This record gives sequence, structure tokens and C-alpha cells, in this order.
Amino acid sequence: MFATLKTLAATLAMPLPVALLLALIGGWWVIRGSRRLGGIAVSFGVLLLALSAWAPVADRLLGPLEHAHPPIESIENPDAFMLVVVLGGGWAPHAPWPATARLNDSSTSRLLEGLRLVQQLPESRLLVSGASRRPDEVPIAHGYASVAQALGVSGDRLIVLDRPTDTAQEAYAVRELLERWAAEAGDSRPIQDQQFLLVTSASHMPRAMRHFERAGLAPVAAPTHFLSGRLPPRRLAYWVPSAENLRKTERAVYERLGLLALEWDH
Repeated sequence: MFATLKTLAATLAMPLPVALLLALIGGWWVIRGSRRLGGIAVSFGVLLLALSAWAPVADRLLGPLEHAHPPIESIENPDAFMLVVVLGGGWAPHAPWPATARLNDSSTSRLLEGLRLVQQLPESRLLVSGASRRPDEVPIAHGYASVAQALGVSGDRLIVLDRPTDTAQEAYAVRELLERWAAEAGDSRPIQDQQFLLVTSASHMPRAMRHFERAGLAPVAAPTHFLSGRLPPRRLAYWVPSAENLRKTERAVYERLGLLALEWDH
């Protein structure tokens, strides 16, 4: 229930719902005879929507989140990592499409990056995570696993965590797994010394790292799915508001609200 309320609150705080609410309030004031106040409210709504869909604003909001952790081009010390963790994302489990098409853009980028890294680590294993919030849906972790196997990853190299429903639960599920491995191997090292690669969208990485560090782990960030800075300012499209830029602003707002919630919960 709490997770649903958090999602609802974050959704209502997005620029588009806020702009529509301002427009509705402005229209109501106009009907009630307060034309000046109504015009101001509508103007603020239109301005908010236009700025949110404008690349200079969207990139400046999202860019700092995405560049908080550098991407990994190549792994210089492959023996240091025995695990690559790919966090859950979105997908359409009931769609009559191939498994690769059911993953959304973010999930596809995460899985591809995980597969790229695992290829550089022949002794490592790929952990895919993510549950479904509905009991009648196949968890995203199983979608990841099916695509990974279709692309050549053997089943003995895959670990499927299909119970965690959010990043915090994923962090503690990975901790539990590492602790179990350490106990089975008789490894007495602190859990913080067991490094692994953490793959998620670049904008989500700052929040994911905080969750995993709060769980007492020491992940190495491997961000992917970069959205900001793709369009150079010399292109006309950079200066024209678009739905794509609006989505980037929404992503930035969502992640910053998540970071704020983490600070309150500290």
C-alpha cells in the first residue's frame, strides 16, 4: 500500500499533471470572475509545461544525475568481480511479442550492459532482479533471464531474484545472497570487501548506490541508458520543446523525489 502511495504521489508531482492542474484552477477562477488570477494560473501552467519539454532545461535537470558515476568502458581487474547485478525495470509480460520486445528501453539497456560486462568477466555470474507488483504477471527478472539465455548466457551463470519489488529490497536481497556465498565458502571477509558491478539506468544510479550502501554493500557503479546530452545545441530540434524532453524532466523529478525520500527516511 505504501509503495502504491509513493508511486501515486510521484506521478502527481510530474510537470504535466501540475501544469494541467494549474490550467484547471485558472479556468475555474475565470469562470468565477477572477480573470486576472485565472490568466496567471494558466500562464504558469503553460510556461511550466514548455520549460519542462525544452532540452536546455531537461538536460540540465537530468545531466547531473546521469553523470554522478562514470560508465565502465573496460574492466582492468576482472578477477575482482564475481557478480554483475542488473536491477529490475519495466516490461510488458503479457504482450504477444518476442521477449526482447517486451522489455522497455530502460530494461533493454540495463540487460545489454550487464551482458557486455559479463562477457569481460568469464568467471562471473549475472544476477537479474525484479518482481511483479501484480500476482498474475511474470516478474521482470524472468524476462531478463529468458532474453539472456536466448543471447547465449548459460543457465548456470544466471541468478534470478524475482521477489524484490523496489531498489531497497533488491539491495538487501543481494546482501543476503553475498552473505550466504561467504558462509558456504568460509570467507570471513567483511561484506563491504565483496565488490560487484551494479547496472541500472544512469539517472537511477545515485539512488541505487545509496540503497546498496545503506545495506552495507560496496557496489561498483556501471550506469547505462543515458538520456541527456544526446542532441547537440547546434541542432534546431534542441531548441524546440518535445515529448522526449518532457520525459527527461519527468525522470529527473522522479529520481530527485526518490533521493529526497531517502534523506527523510535516514
